[in-house]
Amino acid sequence: MERVEVAFRSQMAIYVLETALDAEMTEHLGYERHDAAGRGSGNSRNGTRSKTVLTEIGPVQIDVPRDIDSSFAPQIVKKRQRRLTGIDAIVLSLTAKGLTTGELSADFQDMYGATVSKGTISRITDKVVGEMTEWQNRPLERVYPVMFIDAVHVKVRDGQVTRSGRCM
Repeated sequence: MERVEVAFRSQMAIYVLETALDAEMTEHLGYERHDAAGRGSGNSRNGTRSKTVLTEIGPVQIDVPRDIDSSFAPQIVKKRQRRLTGIDAIVLSLTAKGLTTGELSADFQDMYGATVSKGTISRITDKVVGEMTEWQNRPLERVYPVMFIDAVHVKVRDGQVTRSGRCM
């Protein structure tokens, strides 16, 4: 069960980080992805580059967006930054109900020293909460294979020798 939890937390961390980086790129460029306002602006998205960051969950590989001018300097996962702490708290904050964009912005500021606008926080929150809702409402399999194993481990003394007895 722990591996499933770690895998889920890892996937959520990747999703939150990539969503946050994409929202930062949108704010940097001043227009949404595929928006006509970006045509002829002189700077636009230029794919992504892969980056592995170490989190408290373990290493996660994220795709960091790039722009043509190479002027994009992300605040949440800075260039050349390899260690990222507090991602669990950010995921929890983004999925919690009732937090304002100002409170989430303060969380980002406290944990990463990143100044993130309320508009960016709002875009990140909308995408993450939408993804969480979709995951919670996904159809489940009709049958899941489950195997319960129980055992008793008893030490048995036979004269001067202690032997282990196992029953399953």
